Amino acid sequence: MHYDVPAVQLVRDDGKVVALPEEMNDGRPVVLNFIFTSCGSVCPLMSQVFSQFQQGLGTADRDKVHLMSISIDPEEDTPARLRDYAKKFHAGPEWQHYTGTVEASVAAQRAFAISRGDKMTHAPVTLLRAAPGEPWLRIDGLVTPEDLLAAYRHLIASPQATLATR
Repeated sequence: MHYDVPAVQLVRDDGKVVALPEEMNDGRPVVLNFIFTSCGSVCPLMSQVFSQFQQGLGTADRDKVHLMSISIDPEEDTPARLRDYAKKFHAGPEWQHYTGTVEASVAAQRAFAISRGDKMTHAPVTLLRAAPGEPWLRIDGLVTPEDLLAAYRHLIASPQATLATR
């Protein structure tokens, strides 16, 4: 699938303001989800999957991928709150969490067809892309760390082969 990444600015968990397209197009594969820190249902599960995914990559491959979690509750999810949340899930340097204005968050959600009206009705979605300009693989629903790792490795090995099987 192709998505048009909106030209919005987000604030990374380290406080740095970044442009979303440039952040996604740093040359690394991207694994993306949308979460919020006060979520009591699917967000902690999705974050646990990302945590186990980065662990499953091992130290040799971990820095070759960019894990991105964008908040769908930017009014509450400050960079400091996202840093605390990231620590709970042992996020490594390859996994950043993002917030920003409500408008920027909504634009990102709409661009990736995540928006469901409000944060309480969002569904778990994980998106993967092998490289800038390549199509995205969309996984709707909860995914296991093992299945995410397998999908990622397959996508990296052969981006077009994955698309043909979906």
